[in-house]
Amino acid sequence: MSEDDERITLTHGTGGQATRDLVSETLTAGFEDATDALVGLADFDDGAVLPIGEKNLVVTTDTHVVQPPFFPGGDIGRLAVSGTVNDLAVMGATDVRGLTSGVVIEANYPHEKLERIADSMAEACKEADAPVVSGDTKVMGNGELDGVTINTAGVGVADHVTPDSGLSPQDVLLVTNTIGEHGIALLAEREGIDFEADLESDVQPVNDLLAAALEAGGEAVTAMKDPTRAGLAGALNEMARKSEVGIEVTDERVPVTGDVTGAGELLGLDPYQIANEGVAILGVEPTAAEDVLEALRAHPKGANAAAIGKAIDDHYGRVVLDTGIGNRYMREPSKEAVPRIC
Repeated sequence: MSEDDERITLTHGTGGQATRDLVSETLTAGFEDATDALVGLADFDDGAVLPIGEKNLVVTTDTHVVQPPFFPGGDIGRLAVSGTVNDLAVMGATDVRGLTSGVVIEANYPHEKLERIADSMAEACKEADAPVVSGDTKVMGNGELDGVTINTAGVGVADHVTPDSGLSPQDVLLVTNTIGEHGIALLAEREGIDFEADLESDVQPVNDLLAAALEAGGEAVTAMKDPTRAGLAGALNEMARKSEVGIEVTDERVPVTGDVTGAGELLGLDPYQIANEGVAILGVEPTAAEDVLEALRAHPKGANAAAIGKAIDDHYGRVVLDTGIGNRYMREPSKEAVPRIC
């Protein structure tokens, strides 16, 4: 083994296979899973599901590092709350009972910026109806941290659990919004690129949107996932692999704005592999798909929702993209394409 093989690289943070290997082979190798967990550590889902009496308690945690911490459409505070709320919501826990907030601050960090972040977190909590109930604060020496890092954990209750492994053949795949806007907007801000377009991050809590979908579809909503670090491609590949199905996606049905497409072409980036922070993917049984799509589109956060494909009994663990002139596999990112954006 070479010296490079013994060190952690940015590739380990993509959310793809390298991340899964690092977590399974090193970070969780010595842990025993909860014996009564409906969804546990070994499932590598967006959260764990623990039975508490007749209720399903969903627990999740996430650490947020982003540069720059302020970007068009949001900041690290809104990102921290939205990311954790959405991880709970895609597990079916749209009823968020509480969040924790752990903030690590670099010495000499401007107090005015910290106030902006705290205010943003409070606004996002109000939007999601998700109170912060506990927290922790640490300050590190100047140069020991890049500004500020936020860890948020959350607990919620789910009547119907929607793991990312729940797809069956013929389930319809829905996406709730246009994709790629968070990653492109943040990258443009950091690099000072003017695309002459109004690019803004999509960062938002979507538990209210997914509550409407679950009300319309009930148990016919079989799986959900939010396409964050590895984008739509990463999330769909993970759903296909865990569900032991293939997924067929029609390129022209995926909602992508012209601004994101153009910026991606200019930068050599695939919008399908770019992070999102206010989007969810749903698998829905065919008989309920139209009702769920209608409910999504009736909500202000789901106006651009679309049916993009279906699960199939073929190409197991893979995502087949129909480009209109042929088919190709939609691959998840194999390396960190750009510096961390979520």
